[in-house]
Amino acid sequence: MTPPVVRVRGRSRRRTSVAAVCCYKTGENARLIYRPRHHLLLKGARKSFSWQDYRDLLVRAHIQLGGPIVVVWDNLNTHLVAGLKRYESEHDWLTTVRLPSYAPHLNPVEAVWSLLRRATANTALDTPHDLDRKLRQLRRIQLRPRLIAGCLTATGLAIDPPTPPS
Repeated sequence: MTPPVVRVRGRSRRRTSVAAVCCYKTGENARLIYRPRHHLLLKGARKSFSWQDYRDLLVRAHIQLGGPIVVVWDNLNTHLVAGLKRYESEHDWLTTVRLPSYAPHLNPVEAVWSLLRRATANTALDTPHDLDRKLRQLRRIQLRPRLIAGCLTATGLAIDPPTPPS
């Protein structure tokens, strides 16, 4: 059997990164809050989220949840930079907890990425816009609070598990 061949029509100088948080508020449905970031791959330009991008995601979560938040960070180097640590210490609505060094099973967002990979498996993308359309799968996950609740409770970290919608 001949392996499949995927033809690529040129190289894009654009890269898309996505960061997300799985969260819940007692008595409410679980939520997925995510933020895509489009980068142009220019010489010397950052190729991933900066600490300011993660800060903005936390602010968005704080606004949407309408109260203090507890963030469980993995040990991504960007989560450990001085600017983000300083921001965390300056805001009393934000409490952070660090996961052990390698613990993807304790990170509910890893389960979300797994769901996204299943939805986009074996897909060849011709343009960056095709990727944007595929990322809309996150919106479908976002609209299914039971999936997000499952991602949270599978970690064993949920103190008060979210109530599934009836």
